[in-house]
Amino acid sequence: MVMKNSVNLVCTSKPGDGLLHYSYEHCDYLNSIGIKSQLIIVTHHSFSKDDYVLAIKNKYVNFKNIVFNEYNPNSKEITLVMGRSMITIAYLNRKNYTKDQLLTLNLLFKNNIIAVYSENHIKEYDQALNYFKPLSITDLCDFEVYPNGTGKQFEKIINFSIYKPVINNIQFKYLFLGTNKRYYESLKKVIKDFTSHGILTYNEDYIDKNYNNIFAPVNNLLSLFDTYVYTKDYFDPAPRLMQECRYFKKDFIYLRDKNIKDGGYVYYNRPANCLTNTINKNNMNVLIREINERLG
Repeated sequence: MVMKNSVNLVCTSKPGDGLLHYSYEHCDYLNSIGIKSQLIIVTHHSFSKDDYVLAIKNKYVNFKNIVFNEYNPNSKEITLVMGRSMITIAYLNRKNYTKDQLLTLNLLFKNNIIAVYSENHIKEYDQALNYFKPLSITDLCDFEVYPNGTGKQFEKIINFSIYKPVINNIQFKYLFLGTNKRYYESLKKVIKDFTSHGILTYNEDYIDKNYNNIFAPVNNLLSLFDTYVYTKDYFDPAPRLMQECRYFKKDFIYLRDKNIKDGGYVYYNRPANCLTNTINKNNMNVLIREINERLG
């Protein structure tokens, strides 16, 4: 087992975004198997440290191995991002960070990076690499979602083993996801047919205040609704809520064109199981081997 500080998972997303949760879950898993890891959250300028703390404490039974905004890695430490967009967002938001945040990002992203493939910002990703100048990039890719991606086959899987129990306290029947303007516009086309609803979103200018908006982070979100209504009408890499509903036996409605072939389509047809389940051993070994090879 590797018992030294070795892996820094970096998250630059908003506190209600799935990549924060994937990052925390994989950090917890790596520590559980003896690979000393920490999650470094560089907070988005619209949110406070407390927002991220709440997002994690609301969902998981533990809160540990987290560093906020300032960290000085040595050159032997590996940077792991659960989506390439974590690098691109850092580049695009570079003018909004404090000097300490920007220094931390530059130090982390100049090391050897293991990146889970994504296509959120194809042109800007190369610009981000030119800006940060990492020593190397190793790609892992879910080829069902990205048939033209690069790297070794790897699936992001939810670590349900650290979830708090879901005890129903139903506040509305249907949940919609509207955490960006495009998502919100798609749900507005159908929401009139779902009177008892909640919309998971952020308190941004694009929201319609006539609807029941609930602002991330939300305590015990999975307990509050009966059925998730999936309405995203453009590329979706990894719809966590769909997998959460399947795992906890909640209903969901796939209310979008089934001819769209992306993560939504893949996850709709993919079973939900916990990252720590032995069925996922070969998948997780892909990541573990890449880490160990770089640590020597």
